[in-house]
Order: sequence, then C-alpha cells, then structure tokens
Amino acid sequence: MCLFCKIAIGEIPSKVLFEDADLLAFHDVAPQAPVHVLVIPKRHLASLAEAAEADAAILGKLALATRRVAEETGIAASGFRVVANSGADAGQSVHHLHLHVIGGRAMAWPPG
Repeated sequence: MCLFCKIAIGEIPSKVLFEDADLLAFHDVAPQAPVHVLVIPKRHLASLAEAAEADAAILGKLALATRRVAEETGIAASGFRVVANSGADAGQSVHHLHLHVIGGRAMAWPPG
C-alpha cells in the first residue's frame, strides 16, 4: 500500500481540508507556496499515464475539487496553479495520482 493510500484510509495522519467518498484534499507537508494542497482519489491510481476511459468520472471530480480547494483557501480570485506530475522525469515521487493546488503568491513561467 502506497503512502497516499495510507493517508486516504487514515493510517497516516494528515491536515485534511475536505473529503468525500471518492477524494481527499490535504495540506502538503512540505509546501512550496503559502497554499499547497494535494487532491487525491481514494482509490489507488498510479498516475495520469495509467488513467483509462473508465477513470473519466474520478478525473472530473479531481478537476472540480481543485476549484473547491482554491475557494476554501482564499486563492480562487488571485489565481492558482494545478500540477500533476506523471513519471520520474516529471518529478513524480509518490506513485498515486495527486494534483497539487498551489497559490497565495505570484508564480513564474515556465515552471520547470
């Protein structure tokens, strides 16, 4: 069982922003901005590269959850960044799909 699966079932504590039957949103333990929240599906899915047509509903819920994170953390109006790393070259270190919702400061471009 991966790290985020353990967080999803409550085996490892986290600072939860919100959750429902399918998703969990929690604050990153090593934030890269004033607001840095991770949104994960509770069901294990390794990455976007492994997502299939059958995952369309959960992917949509993940996308909408990023808006909720932005609203609940007060960064929706000023702007926020959503990042999904997929694979080693992208910097994915936990192989459980997760979206980073980052904001609360101006961001530079390009990000990498």
